[in-house]
Amino acid sequence: MESGRIDIQSVPSPSFVIDTDVLRRNLKLLKEVRDATGIQILFAQKSFATFAVYPIISDVLDGVCASGLWEARLGSEKFDGAVHTYSPAYRDDEIDEIFRLSHTVIFNSASQLSRFRDTILQYRPNTQIGIRINPECSVTETALYDPCAPNSRLGIRYADVSAVDWPLVDGIHFHALCEQTSFALEKVLKRVEIRFGDVIDRVHWLNMGGGHFITQANYDVAHFIQVVNDFKLRHPHLQLVIEPGGAVVLNAGILVATVLDILPGDPPNAILDISCTCHTPDVLEMPYRPGVMNEVPLETASHTYRLGGVSCLAGDQFGVYGFSEPLSPSKRIAFLDMAQYSIVKTTMFNGVRHPAIVVYHSDSNTFETVRTFSYDDFKNRL
Repeated sequence: MESGRIDIQSVPSPSFVIDTDVLRRNLKLLKEVRDATGIQILFAQKSFATFAVYPIISDVLDGVCASGLWEARLGSEKFDGAVHTYSPAYRDDEIDEIFRLSHTVIFNSASQLSRFRDTILQYRPNTQIGIRINPECSVTETALYDPCAPNSRLGIRYADVSAVDWPLVDGIHFHALCEQTSFALEKVLKRVEIRFGDVIDRVHWLNMGGGHFITQANYDVAHFIQVVNDFKLRHPHLQLVIEPGGAVVLNAGILVATVLDILPGDPPNAILDISCTCHTPDVLEMPYRPGVMNEVPLETASHTYRLGGVSCLAGDQFGVYGFSEPLSPSKRIAFLDMAQYSIVKTTMFNGVRHPAIVVYHSDSNTFETVRTFSYDDFKNRL
C-alpha cells in the first residue's frame, strides 16, 4: 500500500484497512505465474481470512488450503474453489465433516493415515489423499517458523517412508519456506528429489506449500518460473501446487491507530490505542519492526518516538520511529503491511479495544466497515 494513499482520518481507530487495489495487483502477478507454469495456486487462509474480499481472490486463485475443520468450513462457505485441508493431527469427531468439505485431505503421519483408513476408503476417489513429507532441509532463519528444524513434528522423514500405506496416497505435500525466495525453493526441491525420488514417481501431484514471497518487490519471478518448469520437465506426470498466503495480501492492509499519550523518555514513549501482543503478535514473535506510513529515517528525523501498545505487557512495543512533525494525543498513524498474519492472530488480551475491519474500494474511493467489535465480543469469548 502506497504511503499516504488512503485517508486514515476517514476510518475508525483502531482499524485494519484492506486495500482492494493492492490485492488485485498481487493477484495479477500470481495469475501470470500460474499461466506461465500451469501450477495450481491455492490461498492459505491461515495468513488472512477476511472473507469480505474472498470473491476478489477466488476470481483468480484455484481454491483455499485449510488448517482444520473451521478453516475448511470457511473456505467451503465463502470461497468459490477447491478446499485442501492439512492438519498435524485430526480428531475422530471432526474427520467425517472434514472429508465432506474437502476436495483434498492431507495427513501428517503414517499412523493417522492408517487410523482413518476406513474413512479414506469411504470418500475416495472423490476426495484426494495426500501425506506431508519433511525434506529435512532448513532454509528458514527463524527457528520458530522452520518446519524442517530438528525434531520437527511436521511431516514424515525419509526414514519413515516404508511405514506409509502408499496405495492410499494420491500426492505429497511439503512446506519448508517462510517469506523466501525462489532460490530457497530450488534448494528444497533438489533435496526432495534426492530423498523422495521413488515416492515422487508413484504419486500424481506435489504440493510445495507456502512461503513463496512472489509478490515481494525483489522476488525473482523469472527464476521461480524456470525452477518450476524445469522440475515439470523432469516429472511431467505431476500436477504442481503452491499455497501462498502472505504473497496474496502483501502490502494490502494497514493498521490505523491513534496516539493516546506521550511519556518522557529517550526517545519519548508514544502510547497508542493498539497493541503488539493483541493485534500484531508477529512483531514480538518473529521479531520484526513494521513500517509506518510517512515515517522518516531515524538519522534525518526531526522527532523520534518509541511507539508502544496499550496493554500491560512491558514489552508491548513496536520500536523507535522518526517523524517530520511532533506526535501528540489524537494524532493518527498507520502501520504498513498489516493484512498478512495480523487480523487472523489478534487476541482480546487485557480487554483491549479490538480493531474494526474496513475494506477500501479503490475503484470508488470508498470505505466499507465490514466488522466492528464490542464489549460483548470480549465477554462472550470467556
